[in-house]
Amino acid sequence: FKKGDEQHSAWITLRPPTVIGQFHTLFFGSVRTFFLGVLGFAVYGNEALHFSCDPDKREINLYCYNQFRPITPQVFWALQLVTVLVPGAVFHLYAACKNIDQDEILQRPVSTVFYIISVLLRIILEVLAFWLQRQLFGFLVDPIYMCDVSALAKIFNISKCMVPEHFEKTIFLSAMYTFTIITILLCIAEIFEILFRRLGYLNQPVT
Repeated sequence: FKKGDEQHSAWITLRPPTVIGQFHTLFFGSVRTFFLGVLGFAVYGNEALHFSCDPDKREINLYCYNQFRPITPQVFWALQLVTVLVPGAVFHLYAACKNIDQDEILQRPVSTVFYIISVLLRIILEVLAFWLQRQLFGFLVDPIYMCDVSALAKIFNISKCMVPEHFEKTIFLSAMYTFTIITILLCIAEIFEILFRRLGYLNQPVT
């Protein structure tokens, strides 16, 4: 039974040791991923096909779309989701190797410090993603994009391009900013929960 208990213990450590951390995992893993996977595809799935410029030539449309979108939003947000998961995954791997179950994480000073570091890294990555999203996509999507085509055309330097469904994209951007802010606040709240539990304020009496 010892081997089975160790496997069961390693499985338990996949869950965060805090209530807020478990809620964050549920929010992060279900709502945010569903929103990105389903609605994100509906909003951004065919953007490149409907992105048109004046004059409406294929090479100009492709050139201007690549200028308008250095990286597609779906790829950026997918990378954000995966990157933010890395610190927690590394910690849980450490806990599994040390055979530390969920209830023991906050009882051991070393594992508590490592877990707090993983939460702090998540905060840093979310803040960095927020800043990068602001640099790449801004807060508003304008219906008209003025594209510099001087490298392609000798007759004119600027091409006027129509951005499809710009209002829906603005709403979606606002939602993704909101998700990032919520996850940052949840991570901060989780650190306070850890500190309070370490101080004994939220510990239930042992019976």
